[in-house]
Amino acid sequence: MPVLQSVLHDAAALTAVTGLTYTGAVVVVAASSVLSRSPERRRDARATLTILLRRRRPR
Repeated sequence: MPVLQSVLHDAAALTAVTGLTYTGAVVVVAASSVLSRSPERRRDARATLTILLRRRRPR
């Protein structure tokens, strides 16, 4: 059982780190889409944000 608990703990930690990293990336891209002075950079950041936040349509 200790091995299973260790694996589950590591999986939970990896999931948390991955989620935080993804959230950080979304926040940085969203901030750059709002704060950039160049319209081209804002447009690129919004396109990247659209890709990051793409959701599938419900069936």
